[in-house]
Amino acid sequence: MERISVCTEEIKQTAQQLRAGDTVYLSGTIYTARDAAHKRLNEMLDRGEQLPFPLVNAVVYYAGPTPAPAGLPVGSCGPTTSSRMDVFTPRFLDLGLKAMIGKGDRSAAVKDAICRNNAVYFCAVGGAGALAAQSIRSLRVVAFEDLGCESVKELRVEKFPLIVGIDCQGGTLFR
Repeated sequence: MERISVCTEEIKQTAQQLRAGDTVYLSGTIYTARDAAHKRLNEMLDRGEQLPFPLVNAVVYYAGPTPAPAGLPVGSCGPTTSSRMDVFTPRFLDLGLKAMIGKGDRSAAVKDAICRNNAVYFCAVGGAGALAAQSIRSLRVVAFEDLGCESVKELRVEKFPLIVGIDCQGGTLFR
C-alpha cells in the first residue's frame, strides 16, 4: 500500500495505477451530490439536457456540506453511504465519471462499471466531517440550490485524505 498525491485533473491516468488500500491525498476540483441530486441529474440525462458540471473525468463526493462558520468555506463535510447512489452510478461511469468518494461497499453492478471504465472508488472516513472540511479551500453551489446542503457544489480540495476502496482491477477493501 502506498501514499499517493493525486490531482483531479490527472484522475483518468492515475486511476489505473491505484490499488485498493492505497492512501491518497486528493487535490483539485470535486463535486458533491447525494441521493436527490443524483435523481435529478439522471432525469436531466433522460431528457437530453446538459448537466451542471462536466461528468467526463469528474470526481463526485457523496456528501452534503453543512453551512460554513465565519471565515471558512464549509462546515462539516463527511461522506454519506455510497450504496444509495448505486442505481445511478453505472450510467454515470459509462458516461465518463472517473472517481467517487463515499463510505461503504458498492453493488456488483457498480464494481463492474468501475472496472469497465478504469475508474476508482475512494473511501473517506465516516464521522470525521469536520476533519475532512479542513482540506476544502472553496465551495460554490452549481445546481439544485433548493436542496440546501444536498445541492450540487463544486469544491476545491487540497490534500484531501482518502483510501482506495475499489480499484479498476477489481481490487476491493470489502471482501
